[in-house]
Amino acid sequence: MLKEVYKETEIRMKSAIQALEEDLAGIRTGRAHPGLVERLPIEYYGMQTPLVQLASISVPDPRSLLIKPFDASSIKAIERGIQASELGLNPNNDGKAIRLVLPPLTEERRRDLVKLVHSRLEEARVAARNIRRDSIKDLREFEQEKMISEDDLKKGEEELQKITDRYIAEINTIGENKEEEILEH
Repeated sequence: MLKEVYKETEIRMKSAIQALEEDLAGIRTGRAHPGLVERLPIEYYGMQTPLVQLASISVPDPRSLLIKPFDASSIKAIERGIQASELGLNPNNDGKAIRLVLPPLTEERRRDLVKLVHSRLEEARVAARNIRRDSIKDLREFEQEKMISEDDLKKGEEELQKITDRYIAEINTIGENKEEEILEH
């Protein structure tokens, strides 16, 4: 009974970490990275489609991305999607591919990005604490229904706190790495 709750908690926390990592991949650093634009929504035949499904994305050099659409007719839609995004990048379209050149980040922009990272980290920490709260609620219901003892409930709450602490530490480490990456010149 307890092991199932721990396992479910671990699965949910891992997916919260994965969501955080995907989210942070879209935050620009000084280096070009496909994750920057992969999930960018592009209006394609009336539907919002992630860019990664419409084109191959490569990094020809540390400061640029090359986007080659699978369907040449989608190039204008991709260009519009990039311009509409909050990336602040100007796409260069040669008719076959789009080149994105990443300008160097200013100090002010770096500070803004670090603030954005901090807010995303806090959201991830809150998500982890909410998962812990839900799991503790499950344990308390088990205890009320006499499926586990009061001692098991205490033990379970302590174990859930350890799991939560471990994931919050992982969130903090991910955040420190991203912050370092942003501040790197």
